[in-house]
Amino acid sequence: MSEPSEAPPSETPEPQQQSSAIAPLEGASLKASGPFALWNGIADGLTGWGRLLPVQWVVEKLASWFSVGDDQVAEILEQVRAALPTTEALMVGKPQAGKSSIVRGLTGVSADIVGQGFRPHTQHTQRYSYPTDDLPLLIFTDTVGLGDVSQNIDAITQELIGELQPTDQRRARVLILTVKINDFATDTLRQIANQLRQQYPDVPCLLAVTCLHELYPPDVSDHPPYPPSLEGIDRAFSAVQASFAGLYDHAVLIDFTLEEDDFTPTFYGLEALVNALAELLPEAEARAIHQLLDESVGEKLGNLYREAGRRYILPFAVMAATLAAVPLPFATMPVLTALQVSLVGLLGKLYGQPLSPSQAGGLVSAIAGGFLAQAIGRELIKFIPGFGSVIAASWAAAYTWALGEAACVYFGDLLGGKKPDPQRIQAAMKESFAAAKERFKQP
Repeated sequence: MSEPSEAPPSETPEPQQQSSAIAPLEGASLKASGPFALWNGIADGLTGWGRLLPVQWVVEKLASWFSVGDDQVAEILEQVRAALPTTEALMVGKPQAGKSSIVRGLTGVSADIVGQGFRPHTQHTQRYSYPTDDLPLLIFTDTVGLGDVSQNIDAITQELIGELQPTDQRRARVLILTVKINDFATDTLRQIANQLRQQYPDVPCLLAVTCLHELYPPDVSDHPPYPPSLEGIDRAFSAVQASFAGLYDHAVLIDFTLEEDDFTPTFYGLEALVNALAELLPEAEARAIHQLLDESVGEKLGNLYREAGRRYILPFAVMAATLAAVPLPFATMPVLTALQVSLVGLLGKLYGQPLSPSQAGGLVSAIAGGFLAQAIGRELIKFIPGFGSVIAASWAAAYTWALGEAACVYFGDLLGGKKPDPQRIQAAMKESFAAAKERFKQP
């Protein structure tokens, strides 16, 4: 077989210099910090193709597939946003009715992070996008001012009607009414719910009845098996349902408390809440919420930063799986690269090490270079030139998860005043990738 007519390039450009803001990763296992060094490791395994194509030509071709600049990252992220199964949840209820607790239950992040995440949106609403404003899987809009007699209810209602206006037909919307089980002064909430229902009858509505423990008998000190079978709870729940009859599609009992409240489980009724949302939302959005609640992610790690970091790694892994599973008008690896740049930037911010997109991209290359060469070298032999088919949903999710775990190790070393250990980072990535492949394995 003759060699391709396209001539191999005569010169190899210098890899981009890593920003001085990023601590260098030294050691043989992480020397592949530039795209050509990365693919040199892969090219060594391309023995069959090496007889057919000049190795340098192959290396430069593959490098061009994976090279994503800042402008390209911004463009790709815009397309990613358009393809994400994003759910907008408008939460309507009085203060202390458990709205922020619902956000904690669905995202797994701490109360402090949820509190800091909400930002003023309109005069009577505030908004929190999870995991980031740029790439949200869940958008929570919380009402403020309900229950305050000095507030203009008509103005609040008109703002909420505007919030439900479908500005993006690709996003699923759901209305969540939150009512404390022992609160029967709900005339204002019913009026608002009635007007929203009349204006948007097709927007599904979930009635979440909260704070069940406030009606537990004196001899009950912990949550009973779910669903609760207590006379006081049953009677009050029936009364709330009757009060909001015709204004909701599904009702659920929940009691989301704080760890210091000593109720077990902390998120009582979470599975029922997720199942109720799954009935009301389209399939893709429901699946994303289920994946975000992977129980293995919530395990105690003895490291608050690492635990918090995992709550941000998971949605990016879900995004990678979602986007890799459907045909998109751009190559798979640049999409993954853009997601990973955003993920590493977010983790850096969490650890107090803010990075620019270029710096985050350099760190991604440094952390994942040698590992990526080992992980996909064999697949490249099989699938060149159609490499996009290699990145199945489970592989993309596992790789993104492993990169996030390795980045946490890197930033954790910096946080502790230590020099990042390349061997430990590579070991963490290898172990995380193996475990994540099983977690995200497609049926």
